[in-house]
Amino acid sequence: MGRGTDVDGKTNEITRFAPLLDQLSDLRDTVVTADALHCQREHVAYLAERGAHWILTVKGNQPSLHAQLARLPWRAVPDAARDSDRGHGRREIRTCKILSISAGIDFPHAAQALQIRRRRRRLDQPKRFTTETVYAITDLHVHQARPEHLAGWIRGHWSIENKVHRVRDVTYDEDRSQIRTGTGPQVMASLRNAAIGALRLTGVTNIAAANRHHARDSNRSLALLDIT
Repeated sequence: MGRGTDVDGKTNEITRFAPLLDQLSDLRDTVVTADALHCQREHVAYLAERGAHWILTVKGNQPSLHAQLARLPWRAVPDAARDSDRGHGRREIRTCKILSISAGIDFPHAAQALQIRRRRRRLDQPKRFTTETVYAITDLHVHQARPEHLAGWIRGHWSIENKVHRVRDVTYDEDRSQIRTGTGPQVMASLRNAAIGALRLTGVTNIAAANRHHARDSNRSLALLDIT
């Protein structure tokens, strides 16, 4: 079941982390994934109290931690997981390396570090690649999660971001919305989420194309919502 909570701006997501998860009565043995914004000591302390595990992306908002992870001997580490897919005119190859970190990483409860590399190329330009390297940490030990499970949880998190956040950012151009006062932003965010959810329930994978389809005839939107 998906749940949400209102925030006034990007930075306030940090303060809403615990209140959002407080809506769930039992987090024991749940694996919580979160983006780099939530790589916070207070968050992992909260999750430890709730008996949950976590996988957190590490980026520039934690420069010291990010530098520590980048300095680990990744070249000597073999790939623990590898997969690829095609879509939107490009191919992406993902590899995941994992290291146990008993010491040297200044972050509470961190047991393993992950390096995820995403190599992309356009199908019409096979010799041109772009490579992105992302680091993550988890409190899960080797005996608690296999490499393919860790890689799968990270892919699942990115899939959510791509299906919801990217659609709101790109398709609905949310950041340039002129509705910025009162409860207007929260109302519009809820409406966008509702529209995305309604389309996804019908099996739609291309939200932009579906929006154009329904915009051409208002009756299509009514039929989608089962309104006659």
